[in-house]
Amino acid sequence: MRIVIIHNRYQQSGGEDRVLHAETALLRARGHEVEIVEENNDAIVRWTAAAKAAFDCVYSFSSARGMGKLIDEFHPDVAHIHNFFPQLSPSVHYACRKAGVPVVQTLHNYRLLCPGATLFREGKVCEDCTRAMVPWPAVAHACYRESRTASAAVANMLTIHRAAGTWTRTVSRFITPTEFARNKFIEGGLPAERIAVKPNFLSQDPGIGNGNGSYALFAGRFSQEKGLDTLLDAWRQLKVRVPLKIVGDGPLAPMVQRAVATLPDVEWLGPRCHEEVLQLMADAAFQVIPNSSYETFGLVAMEAFAVGLPVFASRLGALAELVRDGETGKLFTAGSSEALAATVGWAIAHPDELRAMRHNARLEFESKYTADANYSQLMGIYESARAEIRARKSEAK
Repeated sequence: MRIVIIHNRYQQSGGEDRVLHAETALLRARGHEVEIVEENNDAIVRWTAAAKAAFDCVYSFSSARGMGKLIDEFHPDVAHIHNFFPQLSPSVHYACRKAGVPVVQTLHNYRLLCPGATLFREGKVCEDCTRAMVPWPAVAHACYRESRTASAAVANMLTIHRAAGTWTRTVSRFITPTEFARNKFIEGGLPAERIAVKPNFLSQDPGIGNGNGSYALFAGRFSQEKGLDTLLDAWRQLKVRVPLKIVGDGPLAPMVQRAVATLPDVEWLGPRCHEEVLQLMADAAFQVIPNSSYETFGLVAMEAFAVGLPVFASRLGALAELVRDGETGKLFTAGSSEALAATVGWAIAHPDELRAMRHNARLEFESKYTADANYSQLMGIYESARAEIRARKSEAK
C-alpha cells in the first residue's frame, strides 16, 4: 500500500511528532511505501506572522497544487492527515477528494472544535465554541496565539469549512486516540460512524523498570493546562517527605524555579531527551499527571505503563479513561492539591499495592499499546476508508 502522510509541525507538537514518526517507521517496516508532506509552524513567532498564516489557512492554492502534483507522481492508496493547520490548510483535503484518494485524519487535538485547539481557557476547561457555527468566544478571548486578529482568522477558517461541510465531504475516516475524544467530536458534529478509536503506541519496547529511585516524576510542558500549580501545592501539603523530580520547560518555568527554591524535596531537571525521560520513568516510584485540561490521549501515561510505572492522574478527560483507578494507578480530583497530596500519602503507606500497580501497568501496555496491536488497527481503518471510496465511485457510475 502507498500512503502519503500530511503534517504541519508546530512548536508544542513533540509528542505528536513522536507518534507520527513511530507510525511512519511502522508502515515502512511492514513493506508500505510512505511519502511525507510536511510544513513547520515554528517560524510563526510574532502575532503579525501568526495572523497572516491564519488568514492563509482557509485555503492554500500552493498546497493544493503541491498535493495534486504528489498524487499524480506517487499514486497513493490513502492520504493520512495528522495536522493541516495553518500552512497546508484544508486545500489538501480537497486535492485528495478531487483525485479520488481516501482521506484518513487523526485528531491529535481539538482544532476542529476550538480555535485554540485545547478546549481550555483562563485556567479551566472551555467548550464555548464546540457547537457554535461561528466560534466568536475564541475571538473575544484571543484564544489563538493571544491575538484577536489571528483568532478571528482561525474562527473564519472553521466557520467556512463547517458551512461547506469540508470534514464530512472529504474525510472517509477520523481517528481519535480515546473514546473520550471521540465523544467530544461527536458532540461537536462529526459523524459517529466515521470516527475510529486507535490509541497511540511505542515503536520500541523500553523494558520494565525497577522503580528503585523511590521518587515521584512529572514530565511535560510547563503550561497552565498541565496543572503544575496543583502539583507544587500538593508537595507543600505533604506530611511525609517524598522526592519529586520535574522534567520539562515552558512558560511557567519561573514558577517552578521559585517552588524548587522553597521545597527541598523538589528537583527541576530541565528539559531532557525522550530516552532520558524513559529512564527516569523506569526508576521512578510513580508518575504524576495533574492536568487541568482535556487531553485527547496522554502520551506520558502510555510511556509510563511501558516501563511498569503507575500513573497518578487527574480524573478528567482522556486520562480518566487511560488510568484504571486502583489498578494501573490512582485518579484524583482535577485541580485539587489536597486530593493529590492524599493520593501521594496513600502510595507511601501502601507499598504492596503500589508494586501490584507496576505489574498491572506493564500488562496494560502489552495489551493495548504495542506496535503489533496498533498496526492491525491502522490497516483496518485504511481498508475501511478505501472501501468507502470504492463504494462512492460505484454509486456514481
